Amino acid sequence: MVQNPLTSLADDVAATNFALARQDGPTVLVAHSYAGTVISQAGLAPNVTGLVHVAARAPEAGEDFAALAAKFPTPPVDSGIVTANGFRFLSEQAFLRDFANGVPRKEALELYAVQGSLSTAPPTTSVAAWHRKPSWYAVSKGDRTIDPGLERFMAKRMKATTVEVDAGHLSLVTHPEAIGRLIMQAAAPS
Repeated sequence: MVQNPLTSLADDVAATNFALARQDGPTVLVAHSYAGTVISQAGLAPNVTGLVHVAARAPEAGEDFAALAAKFPTPPVDSGIVTANGFRFLSEQAFLRDFANGVPRKEALELYAVQGSLSTAPPTTSVAAWHRKPSWYAVSKGDRTIDPGLERFMAKRMKATTVEVDAGHLSLVTHPEAIGRLIMQAAAPS
């Protein structure tokens, strides 16, 4: 597991590359939300055998993700984004209602308490590893953070093996079995 510092895309990719260098075998990168941008950049490492995006961004090389997202309905979470000192995070109300919809309140409050602040610097990738690596995508049908139509668009553009989960943005928390099956499918030898 990589703990992204969230200070910049470059720092997050460096953390991922550091973790990849310590792996001694084939590795599947799994990402949720913003971290999909990170694996789109870092996923060309030679030991990476596949990419799994779980309700995640999957930008094209050089793509302005905000401009792409603007072509789809604005997700409800956007009204709760707070920006301060070069970072952004979610208000408690937006986190509980939109980011963690479907997660039991006690667990959602715990997740809210440990949310990281994301740099406001545009996270523009120079590559899109999904062009060269097999890819899987889990669409969250009830997502209030990334429009499900945008998720479907990215999955189709990636030519990803796709599943749809009847879940909010945190499908990996609310539907771990479905997400686990998708990851295991990606990790199975071809």
